[in-house]
Amino acid sequence: MIRIGMVNYINTAPIYEVWKERTMPAEWAMVEGQPSQLNTMLANDQIDMGFVSSYAYAVQPERYQILADLSISATGPVGSVFLFSHHPPEELDGRLVRLTAQSDTSIRLVKIILEEFYKVKPRYETGEVYGPAVQKDKVSAVLAIGDDALRLRVEKQYPLHLDLGEVWHKRTGLPFVFSVCAVRESFLHEQPEAARAIREALVDCRQQGHLQMADICERVARRIPMDCEACSQYLMGIEHDLSAVKLRALERFFQYMIDRGEVPASALPLKIFQ
Repeated sequence: MIRIGMVNYINTAPIYEVWKERTMPAEWAMVEGQPSQLNTMLANDQIDMGFVSSYAYAVQPERYQILADLSISATGPVGSVFLFSHHPPEELDGRLVRLTAQSDTSIRLVKIILEEFYKVKPRYETGEVYGPAVQKDKVSAVLAIGDDALRLRVEKQYPLHLDLGEVWHKRTGLPFVFSVCAVRESFLHEQPEAARAIREALVDCRQQGHLQMADICERVARRIPMDCEACSQYLMGIEHDLSAVKLRALERFFQYMIDRGEVPASALPLKIFQ
């Protein structure tokens, strides 16, 4: 059995909804989870490949390769990775910011944005960022991603919504790659042709999914819930390729983390499996 990790947010719907409609080889088992869960599963050899946080690759680059032309990324606003705040970002120095535990990449990105771009040093804690209990906590801002972020946008509980993909793009001129599709080196050694076939199937699903966007939005919008027009606008801003400029963006992000001592220098150069 080949175990493939798939992020269980609607941002993967243009790939995953098509995948579910197709008859795939019986030994290809899809495993759903939040990004941080899939990161742990890949690190523990509980899945063989899958969409994981970009950070998960960078922190253990000797163990993985990146499947070519697959990502969860955005050029400008991403629409589902936000710092929701009661204060402007330049006023968050010393204030408490709660971070979702669902994405290792977004945690590193928000720290780069606040500390490197806005030159502030908040206090951080990790915990729940959506739900009734959060309203009673004395936090100045929360980092939320995925479906939680979409719900917080709709509910408008915070006056300021900082889209991290948009801030990164304005400061660097580059897209941001939130997730890559990584594969274990040990699996590649054993089954390179299977890895290549799965990569090609995922790319084909992605291409077909963009042709079926209206139907896919109709299916997934109610999960948030949001109307189909808003869902379509959101999903059209999510990109799933890994072009040359996105590879440069990934290198820029990794270099920030290397300079900050968060990942080893061996995270670069990138290792890409075609």
